[in-house]
Amino acid sequence: MHRVTPCTDRLADQKLAHTLTAAAEAALAAGAILRERYGKPHQITHKGAIDLVTEADLAAETAILDLLRQRCPAIGFLAEESSMLPAAIPSAPIWVIDPLDGTTNFAHHFPWFATSIGYSEGGSLKAGVIYQPLLDELFVAARGAGAWRNGEAIRVSPVSQLAESLCATGFPYDIRRTVGEVVEALATVLPATQGVRRAGAAALDLAYVACGRLDGFWEINLKPWDTAAGVVLVEEAGGRLTDFGGAPHSPLGRETVASNGRIHDALIALLDRR
Repeated sequence: MHRVTPCTDRLADQKLAHTLTAAAEAALAAGAILRERYGKPHQITHKGAIDLVTEADLAAETAILDLLRQRCPAIGFLAEESSMLPAAIPSAPIWVIDPLDGTTNFAHHFPWFATSIGYSEGGSLKAGVIYQPLLDELFVAARGAGAWRNGEAIRVSPVSQLAESLCATGFPYDIRRTVGEVVEALATVLPATQGVRRAGAAALDLAYVACGRLDGFWEINLKPWDTAAGVVLVEEAGGRLTDFGGAPHSPLGRETVASNGRIHDALIALLDRR
């Protein structure tokens, strides 16, 4: 696991180092499944009108759970395809897992998706892994040990003006109900930046903020498994996360804003409608 050791070598907590390594192994195993099944016909079911599940989601989640149960049997699970959304993040140690973030992309053979695994303890996110299997990019982070991509340290961008920034956003699965709100935010932010991208995988948007490829990101109605790993990456890379009003980000909150920190106040000033 040469791509993980630069991070784990900085951890005095060997339990957390073991946990992060297990998460990376599980993400790589899931990514291998997704890579092998990419571009092939899929068995598609619907959780909602535009919320898809493929056989690859389920196979990847099974691989993740099997490996993590072997490596860390005392840790519980909150996983997109097999868990109900809780009222609060448990205080007990728990994995927060999205086996395939970007299922719609995957189902349409659009090459932008990832596996995301976060680790929470005491109700606080401690470590995260995001793996993009087609680019073979493994992002890892742990509290106090920085953020890394394929073994190289990453930092958020130095961009300090919103007008010089490249941002990203996402459209929630309930877009038919929230389209007015989503379009209003996009129409407000878009002309204030150099550009806004919408690629359809929030975990990768957060990873890209962490490594400086994006300067900011916002979205509504994300779930904990969408953001858990990315939160640790962004914060360990020197970035900032809040809701639209600037309050601390919550994995169960309705609003997510992530940035390099330098453009954050300008971005939330445009998004906040309170």
